[in-house]
Amino acid sequence: MNFRPRAKEEPEINLIPFIDVLLVILIFLMLTTTYSKFTELQLTLPVADAEQQRDHPKEIIVAVAADGRYAVNKTGVDGKGVDSIAQALRSAASAGPGSVVIISADAMAPHQSVVTVMEAARRVGLTQITFATQSSSASARAASR
Repeated sequence: MNFRPRAKEEPEINLIPFIDVLLVILIFLMLTTTYSKFTELQLTLPVADAEQQRDHPKEIIVAVAADGRYAVNKTGVDGKGVDSIAQALRSAASAGPGSVVIISADAMAPHQSVVTVMEAARRVGLTQITFATQSSSASARAASR
C-alpha cells in the first residue's frame, strides 16, 4: 500500500468552449437585430426662446387638445381619425406642399394624437412640420400667477 500523499492536480478551467458559445450568441444577435428607420418625416424642432418672423399664408396651425380633439387654423375637425384630419389639412394648405404644419399640442395631450396629425400631414404631402412651444419666460410668468 502506498500511503504517500499524491500531488494534487489543480483543476483547469477550459475557456475555449465558453468563448465559442459567446461568439455564436454574438453572431446570432448581430444577424437577428433589425434597425428601424425613423426618418419618414423631416422635423424642424423650434428653439423655445427664439423669435422669428413667420410667413403666415404658408402656415397651417393644428391644435391638439388634452382630450384628443383637433382644430385646423382655429376650425374644429369633426372626428379623430387620420382621414378627417388629412381632409382638413388638404383644404387648409393654400400654399400647396410648401406649407408648414405647426402642431400646437396641449402638454397633457396623448402622444397618439400628435402622431395622428403627423400621419395625416404625411398623407397629404406636407413634409415641413414643426412644434409650437411656450417660451420659458412665459411659462414662469404663468406659474407665478
